[in-house]
Amino acid sequence: MIFNYIGNYSLIISVIISLTIFFLSISNLQKINIKKKINLNKLNFFQFFFVLVSFFSLVVLFVLSEFSNITVFNNSHTTKPLFYKISGTWGNHEGSLLLWLLILTLSLFIYFLSSKSRPIKERLLTLIFQEVIIIGFLIFIIKTSNPFNQIFPIPKEGLGLNPILQDPILAIHPPVLYLGYVSTSIIFSSSLASLVQGNVNNLWAKHIKKWIFASWIFLTIGILLGSIWAYYELGWGGFWFWDPVENISLMPWLSLTALLHCILVLEKRSLLSSWTIILSISTFTLSVCGTFLVRSGILNSVHTFANDPERGLFILIFLFILVFLSLVIYFLFEKNLKTNNNKFNLLTKESSILINNWFIMYFLSVILIGTIYPIFLEVLSDQKISVGPPFFNKLLIPFLIPFLIFMSIGPNLNWIKNKIFENKIQLIIFFILNLILSFFIIKIFGRITLTFTILLAASFYLFYITFKDLIKKDYKNISQAISHFGFSLLILSILMNSILSKEIIANLKVGEEIKFMESTIKFKKVENSSRSNFKSLVGFFEINNKDDKKFLFKPEIRIYNQPQVITSEADIKTNFFKDKFFVINLVKGENYFNIRYQEKPLMIWIWLSTILIAIGGSVSFFKRYEK
Repeated sequence: MIFNYIGNYSLIISVIISLTIFFLSISNLQKINIKKKINLNKLNFFQFFFVLVSFFSLVVLFVLSEFSNITVFNNSHTTKPLFYKISGTWGNHEGSLLLWLLILTLSLFIYFLSSKSRPIKERLLTLIFQEVIIIGFLIFIIKTSNPFNQIFPIPKEGLGLNPILQDPILAIHPPVLYLGYVSTSIIFSSSLASLVQGNVNNLWAKHIKKWIFASWIFLTIGILLGSIWAYYELGWGGFWFWDPVENISLMPWLSLTALLHCILVLEKRSLLSSWTIILSISTFTLSVCGTFLVRSGILNSVHTFANDPERGLFILIFLFILVFLSLVIYFLFEKNLKTNNNKFNLLTKESSILINNWFIMYFLSVILIGTIYPIFLEVLSDQKISVGPPFFNKLLIPFLIPFLIFMSIGPNLNWIKNKIFENKIQLIIFFILNLILSFFIIKIFGRITLTFTILLAASFYLFYITFKDLIKKDYKNISQAISHFGFSLLILSILMNSILSKEIIANLKVGEEIKFMESTIKFKKVENSSRSNFKSLVGFFEINNKDDKKFLFKPEIRIYNQPQVITSEADIKTNFFKDKFFVINLVKGENYFNIRYQEKPLMIWIWLSTILIAIGGSVSFFKRYEK
């Protein structure tokens, strides 16, 4: 198929162009040549263009079900709907790396067009560092993960896409998440370039801030989409399970959040320059590390390296080079950091940002250890362990309390100096009232612990402070107010959800019923249906509550034809107060069906609060373009 050759040779041309850009940039550092600078603009475009051609070629191969291509054969099928044929392009290791490369080259092209106000040498250094990353990805894709390898003889059918990936939200989840991941490469390269040139100052902070906000917004939305998908698709009714793959996306988000606040301090007061550079390096390192770990299968089994030692070795070498190079540059040029020598006062906005950054780094360290430690343990001792919610809850929750309190206080402090708290007596009284309210809430629902009481009180306190800030007629900090209110609503919704959730799990035959609290669940019937790529069993359940209101649920069991996989599709009824979640599963060798029914309070507010967080960042991002 001609598109196999077009895609493959486009990647090879991209390597040649990338090497040309790399060496021209080094040459231009010695002597700024205007003509060559114009050529670099054109070369950046053609680099992006040929990667785009390569990616489009792979999309065409998927749409046409061209099974001479190994990637298409392993991840598609003729009966698969067109939408999932297209999304199948990046629903695999090879295609997802090509998508990563596409966004990487697009980011560099946009950066070069939008950074004309920055010093030429800084732009050239950014280009050099970025090309090191691009060339590394190109070599990795062509040598170990080429999406255009062919198979002979040509099969008549493909193996199909994993059914749980055949979902609209999960189809758009990877591109959105990758936009967040890959944008951090510009932050990384620009930070190192500015460090070398001694330009880490408020002007650079103002310039790079839009990239930090863009990455943070896309990463926030990407994590939200993944959580929503896990909630309704995986059949257990939860949105976060501290799974390693979930943690991989959370870690760069935490690092980006700390970096976002540091860049504000650097812009306002020329402080925290070292923090800014270190966090820029850490964020991109975590993004690359996370993508490779997930896509290589290491998190599922460390023996993936043994199955493909060449790919695993390249991953390790490439990560080592990136981290080693960035650390060497940091320690060599750290003296170029121009730091404001003004001392931090305790009651200032910058002090509260620094303290909360310490907490964020602690959270990040715990998640990193909990995610990576099982991998190292299996490599060293061949012992398999899983690190789940109890580990993270015990280590994170106690430190979440002071974090929420500092987050409540910090935004209302001033830069440089701050007067003694206004209305401090009212604030203290309100916090005490929150403690009492939280105690009674937890006592009513039977979960009385000192830690949980204080955590709930701190959450109510943050919610009150952020809501008060949101309704102020102060549009100067409206983006901060929206995001902080969204975060307070998120924490409070999660806590109340964990306290008030109820569920029942049972095995039922058709015609049977079971009592749940003050309701009756009746299994009425089962119907069969068929689609192009799966057959399904639809269960009909009726729930009568104490007010004699009836709710009909139709959860589904799907049997996909290629590959032959059975999945459970939940039926969820949502309102502003709670979700009613119903899912069924087959019980082998029996006429019974296993049912799980849950009532999940405030679920919709978890999603809405995360959207508010992203909206706050978006307001701040677009505000930067105002003239």
